[in-house]
Amino acid sequence: MVVDKDALRRIEELSNVKGPSGFEDEVCSLVRSELADVCDIEEDSFRNLYLYSHKNTGNRPVVMIDAHSDEVGFMVQSIKPNGTLRFLQLGGWNSGSLPGTKVLVRNRDGQWITGVIAAKPPHFMTAEERAANRAPSPSDMVIDVGAVSAEDAIDNYGVRIGEPVTADVAFSYDENHDRMFGKAFDCRVGCAALVEVMRRVSELDLKVDVVGVMSSQEELGERGSRVSVNHVKPAAAICFEGTPADDTFSDSYAVQTAVGKGPMFRFMDVTAICNPRFQRLALDTAEKNGIPAQAAVREGGGTDAASIQTATYAAPAIVAGVPVRYIHSPHCIASYHDYDASVRLVIELLKIMDSGVIESF
Repeated sequence: MVVDKDALRRIEELSNVKGPSGFEDEVCSLVRSELADVCDIEEDSFRNLYLYSHKNTGNRPVVMIDAHSDEVGFMVQSIKPNGTLRFLQLGGWNSGSLPGTKVLVRNRDGQWITGVIAAKPPHFMTAEERAANRAPSPSDMVIDVGAVSAEDAIDNYGVRIGEPVTADVAFSYDENHDRMFGKAFDCRVGCAALVEVMRRVSELDLKVDVVGVMSSQEELGERGSRVSVNHVKPAAAICFEGTPADDTFSDSYAVQTAVGKGPMFRFMDVTAICNPRFQRLALDTAEKNGIPAQAAVREGGGTDAASIQTATYAAPAIVAGVPVRYIHSPHCIASYHDYDASVRLVIELLKIMDSGVIESF
């Protein structure tokens, strides 16, 4: 498989930028720079980014291509007398992965300073705590930036409450095995796919108008898409996601989201049943074009498709999920092959969509 170096560079940059829920500014800035030549761009105060293809005519059905720009992160809640920081989670972390994680804390000057998520070392645990042998909860952890007192943390490190925190992880790619390693693949791999789709749309003659949306605060309950869908008012929507891979812990017969097997299209999760007719069209289109794809019925999770489908006009929506191992933890693993297949399939869907197809949903 040939890897597009520019696409890989874009995935790397989107993975590395810092954008916990509510603080998606760096992601918005990067996407603006990538699409300014092919899209008209708007941004609201919620940090939703709207990307209108220059090929749009204004008199055709609108297909919304969504990806959420936020990543799971943290917020500084308070500063303890010893200089360590209490924090709250922005999104649902795998708590067992947090102790020892290197993080970046934004300070009052806008600089990102280094810290470590710390839990009580076993040397200082009581006999009862050691016997329990349980993973510490986030309320038992602190972030240590190296300060020795609250005054030191405030005056010399510039720490203040309400500031965002993100994992300090750098992207890398194993070309020999087609494996990408990094943070925030949920949903920055999806963001990269959205950018690539918008660039390719600029070279196509379609029968629909395409509006890309980088929705904010998905990890806090699809908040951004609840705003963006009412602004765009799409006739149909396709959501890109970084979706949790199940191939390293599920029984072989139950695996539905394996890395390297193409995008996963979910029939349902706990928040939505994706439009069944649109879902089948996506899977049939994948088969017809020889594009690998997977189907899943999920017991957990949720995406922006839920808020899009439950808007007042009930736009049919599906989810193209790039499989990602260990989402909602500091380190993720994904495949460029799956990213590429996701982009190709969404492009093929856009080529066949028109008012009649959308009305058939």
